[in-house]
Amino acid sequence: MTGRLGRSVRLWFSPGRLREEGPQPDYRFSLANERTFLAWVRTALALVAGGLAVDQFLTRFGPGARTAIAVALLVTGAVCAVRAVDHWARCERAMRRGADLPPSRFPAALAVGTGLAALLVAAVVALDGTGR
Repeated sequence: MTGRLGRSVRLWFSPGRLREEGPQPDYRFSLANERTFLAWVRTALALVAGGLAVDQFLTRFGPGARTAIAVALLVTGAVCAVRAVDHWARCERAMRRGADLPPSRFPAALAVGTGLAALLVAAVVALDGTGR
């Protein structure tokens, strides 16, 4: 891996390289960054659990709809987990460099996507008509 992506991925797995980015920030900021990371990981785990629950328990949906919703939740959970570690490393690097924290559109995209998914599932349930 070369370029910006390669450097970013190496920072995820090499705390020593992250320390080379600059002086240690106030530990309270590093701990806040870690708490944010953990919140994103919890969100990723919830999305994965939701995907598994849809696949296992929403048997009244047709197999195509159930599989599509489950896969969408599972993929979103995987993306959220990877995005969490990337954002953590980029924020830690910015704090060590004394730079502005990196902006992110991911929270808005995740919120809108989750809202749309909830509306889609609500529509499928409402239109199902089986009364179960």
